[in-house]
Amino acid sequence: MAEKALAELLFLVSRRLRHGYLHRLEPLGLNPGQARALRAIAEAERPLRMVRLADELRIVPRSLTPVVDALEEAGLVRREVDPANRRSTLLVLTPEGRALSERARDARREAGDELFAVLSDEQREQLKGLLSLVDGQFR
Repeated sequence: MAEKALAELLFLVSRRLRHGYLHRLEPLGLNPGQARALRAIAEAERPLRMVRLADELRIVPRSLTPVVDALEEAGLVRREVDPANRRSTLLVLTPEGRALSERARDARREAGDELFAVLSDEQREQLKGLLSLVDGQFR
């Protein structure tokens, strides 16, 4: 059997990580896009404008609207008029949203812990360093 290329292995591992994350998000009632948006809002120092959140998620603003609609309908975020620019909308995390954001973060960590359990602590740190090096060249 031919050895798999590095890019193929990384793709397969990423797919397994995503599947483990999806499996853990499902009971929380979130999909990955909603979890990403919730995480970005939770990590922001102050309420985010919709356009800023779209930029952070690297999506067009019109693609963000259904995500925010679902989060708002679930009581996780609320929209507020930006007092500095009344044409802009701010996204404010509710207490329920903050709690669910933390649970989603835990789900992501657990998926990674399970996937990388086969590695020693030293191997995990080495892999983390290598991936950080590769990621850093694109920032």
